[in-house]
Amino acid sequence: MDENGKIKLGISIGDLNGIGCEVILKTFEDARMMDFFTPIIFASNKTVSFHKNALKLDINYHGIPDAAKALDGKLNVVNVWKEVPKIQFGEATEEAGAFALQSLEAAVAALKTDAIDGLVTAPINKNNIQSETFTFPGHTDYLAQELEGESLMFMITEALKVGLLTDHVAVKDAPAAINPILIRTKVRTIEKSLTMDFGIRRPKIALLGINPHSGDNGVIGKEDDTVLKPVIREMSDAGHLVFGPYSADSFFGSDMYRKFDAILAAYHDQGLIPFKTLSFGKGVNYTAGLSKVRTSPDHGTAYEIAGKGTADHSSFKEAVFAAVQIVKNRREYAVLTENPLQKQKVRR
Repeated sequence: MDENGKIKLGISIGDLNGIGCEVILKTFEDARMMDFFTPIIFASNKTVSFHKNALKLDINYHGIPDAAKALDGKLNVVNVWKEVPKIQFGEATEEAGAFALQSLEAAVAALKTDAIDGLVTAPINKNNIQSETFTFPGHTDYLAQELEGESLMFMITEALKVGLLTDHVAVKDAPAAINPILIRTKVRTIEKSLTMDFGIRRPKIALLGINPHSGDNGVIGKEDDTVLKPVIREMSDAGHLVFGPYSADSFFGSDMYRKFDAILAAYHDQGLIPFKTLSFGKGVNYTAGLSKVRTSPDHGTAYEIAGKGTADHSSFKEAVFAAVQIVKNRREYAVLTENPLQKQKVRR
């Protein structure tokens, strides 16, 4: 926190040729945002100035050498690099990937030393960011290495929260990757997050089937009967409010999801297609289970509209507010659990 007790929120700039900087700057065009927390972008003055002028955005910012020098009430920019990157809107360039990585590494370093309290990441290109130090399919796996805990890709809105058993894994490899240890770990991670990050005392979790119709009793596949169901029974008997497996094709359309605090999908598209259909523009990608808080918008670099000034910043704004709220919830949870006689302030 800064000297006034405000949360310091770090922001990595993402791919310079995408819409990342645009949605960041649009979010903070409203100066009232700075009343709630202190935003800190990890990039450079010249890079931010280029995007501001190219997109004709009316916004001021303050350049600083490091996060410790951030000013309250200002949009702060840490000068991570001195070079002047060549911005080519809509192009996937090696240079843009390298600067995206520099921004991310600087922001994570600040997060690890508590120079910032939480992190919001603008979208990266998963191909051009690859390097000797970044050999991951996305932010989630990189952060899992850099921060303590068991990472969980958790897509969230107020009304819908979807976690993934497997995230950036090829569809053909997902069933083999799902095993009892993974299921137990992900369920416990999602339970802990719902309690600590969202104030839900006894969370109810639904698991979606691996195969169509959850295997139809082995007719379409045996993984649901041999892997999922035994673990669900075991965890339910141990007191966890875990249910399923449910057939994924009808689960969301029938509004079954409203009966649970979170849903655990077997693989990426099984969870993200319905989530984005129901919540696109308002959804947030939260990396739950780690020692630090990180969120991001629910979209990618959107090269096709980069530089045109038409990007919708709603999801990035939601990611910002989610990060701030989760940081606050974690602090309250820490205080309450340190004082077990104090009345628990939870939603249910």
